[in-house]
Amino acid sequence: MARLVGTVSRGIRCPIIREGDNLAEIVTDSVLKAAESDGFEINDKDVISITESIVARAQGNYASVNDIAKDVKAKLGGETIGVIFPILSRNRFAICLKGIAMGAKKVVLMLSYPSDEVGNELVSLDKLDEAGINPYSDVLSESKYRELFGENKHEFTGVDYVKYYGDLIRECGAEAEIIFANQPKAILNYADCVLTCDIHTRARTKRILKAAGAKVVLGLDEILNAPVDGSGCNESYGLLGSNKSTEEKIKLFPRDCRSLVFDIQERVLKATGKHVEVMVYGDGAFKDPKGKIWELADPVVSPAYTNGLVGTPNELKLKYLADNDFSELSGDALKDAISDSIRKKDANLVGQMASEGTTPRQLTDLIGSLCDLTSGSGDKGTPVVLVQGYFDNYTN
Repeated sequence: MARLVGTVSRGIRCPIIREGDNLAEIVTDSVLKAAESDGFEINDKDVISITESIVARAQGNYASVNDIAKDVKAKLGGETIGVIFPILSRNRFAICLKGIAMGAKKVVLMLSYPSDEVGNELVSLDKLDEAGINPYSDVLSESKYRELFGENKHEFTGVDYVKYYGDLIRECGAEAEIIFANQPKAILNYADCVLTCDIHTRARTKRILKAAGAKVVLGLDEILNAPVDGSGCNESYGLLGSNKSTEEKIKLFPRDCRSLVFDIQERVLKATGKHVEVMVYGDGAFKDPKGKIWELADPVVSPAYTNGLVGTPNELKLKYLADNDFSELSGDALKDAISDSIRKKDANLVGQMASEGTTPRQLTDLIGSLCDLTSGSGDKGTPVVLVQGYFDNYTN
């Protein structure tokens, strides 16, 4: 009988993970028990994906707001600090801002507008047009922003982030000034020690500020990129990818976890004889059409993965083949012709019309996005996702 099911994504329930747990053992056992319980088999090229949250928790990769404050003060001088381009998030950035403010006498907070880097909106483009404001050149004070646009609460959370961030800075004992601009150099009229908080554009922002004569320029990736008084850290990403654990503590993005993915791969091979791929994933890389929010607040979708997940898909567009190359065929003849094309496809289809419209993104970004949607961010209790059949095609 023909196989009628393609890719399957299964959320795998696991015990609650605590610091020091043997995560490789727990993940392997959970997947194998799920297979036995639900009556499915583990196959070659299945992908076991583990959310970064439980990896960091097992590693004990935490730090306090005091650790952030100490590092910020040591690296940026503890006086007036320009903090630019943060995302608008209670979970992702507010806890970091608390530590930053504790390490400064004054914070000049420069917010990008009409939205932050990942699409959280401060004001609509329509309102900018009505006010005659050019976001590429105009610098707004907080009072001017209020005069023009009033109060703008986040569509999903109901938070007025301008007020929320300003109040938070002041509650930490620092003076707060908030401006709105999209040119990095604008901050230099207010501060020459700058902490740039953008994620995916940080290298360009640092380059512009250094060329413009800033005294000190650091990114969030350079705060807690080494331990402070025994704290957790992330050598590659610093505070990027961190999120709130408690009111006084953050969970950092997991540190080197390549050994973990290879350990799990080896354990599954010994237990089943099957060669699976394994990856750690964080945020997916997709955009919400209603709120216009791009999900990826982590520095990367996947910080670690096994070798079989390197690269991009190499796929033909079935619709193109059916409508063009084999438009005169139907039924079994069409199926056989398309199947033959797939079997004989080139190892690299880049630039070929028959692959037009396929998704030339990294495998880890695609699979990680699927897993993020599968596991969710709430109480599903499935921090591990098993993806099966992802590498199949129409001929399998």
